[in-house]
Amino acid sequence: MWNGQVQAITELANFSSSYPANALPASTRQAISLLMLDLIGATAAGLRSSLADAARTSALEAYGEGHTSIWFADKRSSVVGAAMANSAAASALDIDDGHRSSGGHPGAGVIPAALAVAQAVGASVSETMAAIALGYEIAVRIASCRPVETIDTYATGRWVGYGAAAAACRLLGLNTTQTAHALAIAGSEGPIVFLSPTSKFEGSTIKEGIPPAVVTGVTAAYRARAGATGPLDLLDDNNRFTRDLVTGSLGASWEVHKCYLKPYACCRYMHAAIDGILAMRGGGREIRKLRIETFPQAMRIANERAPSTLEGGQYSFYFSCALAALYGREALQPVQLEHLTDTRVLELAASIELEASSDFASAFPAQTPARVVIDQGSGPEEMIVRHPLGDVANPLSTDQIVEKFKNITRANVHPQWQKEILTAIGGLETAGVPLLLAALSRRGSRY
Repeated sequence: MWNGQVQAITELANFSSSYPANALPASTRQAISLLMLDLIGATAAGLRSSLADAARTSALEAYGEGHTSIWFADKRSSVVGAAMANSAAASALDIDDGHRSSGGHPGAGVIPAALAVAQAVGASVSETMAAIALGYEIAVRIASCRPVETIDTYATGRWVGYGAAAAACRLLGLNTTQTAHALAIAGSEGPIVFLSPTSKFEGSTIKEGIPPAVVTGVTAAYRARAGATGPLDLLDDNNRFTRDLVTGSLGASWEVHKCYLKPYACCRYMHAAIDGILAMRGGGREIRKLRIETFPQAMRIANERAPSTLEGGQYSFYFSCALAALYGREALQPVQLEHLTDTRVLELAASIELEASSDFASAFPAQTPARVVIDQGSGPEEMIVRHPLGDVANPLSTDQIVEKFKNITRANVHPQWQKEILTAIGGLETAGVPLLLAALSRRGSRY
């Protein structure tokens, strides 16, 4: 109990296991469809990354072959293996959805977990939609309720396992008690990711730690169904979790409506700066000076001026902003390996000034603003961007989301295959989950 209340995990579990699937609002189902499309696009874009390649190989070698689809490949693994591989590809290029108050990326954990279990049990569209909505809801609430002063890492892997577990439990038909234990197991045994004394997020394939969190969360659901138990008081600590934010007003609104989508394949911290650069850049004029002022948390990422990997580029203001300034939006949809050795990009990256501004000291995690000052030969121009493109306050339209999908998948997905996926998403409510899963599989696609 928590001050005489039902344990927080039990309250979340009761809501998750008992919420009527057909009660999900139409607008919420539409939001989930767009999140699914965006996440599928991120997965296709990241398909050939070293992170995704290794995940697909290890899924088969460590988790075995099975009946669950590894997307965009003629391969199938176990439920856990496929969910892990798909989440790895989805999070590989840092162009997957995010949530501002949680400071991370729920979709890359929740959607692959939900679709893997949905395929295994033959779930309906309504149940799959409900599982995704509940997975986002529980993961984001737990992440967002942490007092800022207690947070040692914003890495998504620390909390998205709760969402993977919630989605899996819902689709497996677990009751409140079983779901509560699954959430407790996922929260207790999830990846640590970045802890002190690690001072900067490294440009490695560890990244956000999402794939191991998916493994933990999905496995926790199956373990709880088999009788495993976890510490049900895990969230009942006022110093680490704010109760009202964990369980207050459950069902009154849905966190899937509060997610941002990313137009650029790099850390969200730098998107405001990129928007400012793109808005002021024009005519191919020479950049004489470029200064970026950001919020203090952004100075903790690696920020290499000459990254040697795509992951390093994703966590570098210098590289990503130089790339945007020289080649525009499409160079970040997604980033191509050859730009890592592009002399023009590296020269501009070496000259960019980057500093934390006291004006933005308290902005994060609610906002990720930036001030850009650029001199293109006519003196310095300045712009402040508080809500980068894709934020709830500055959203991408449906057409822009579709355009992003086509742009970021073009190297790995033929236009006809893109059309099949778009048709499957558009007809999800009537054609069901199997059509979408078929469209995501080489063996199922007509292309």
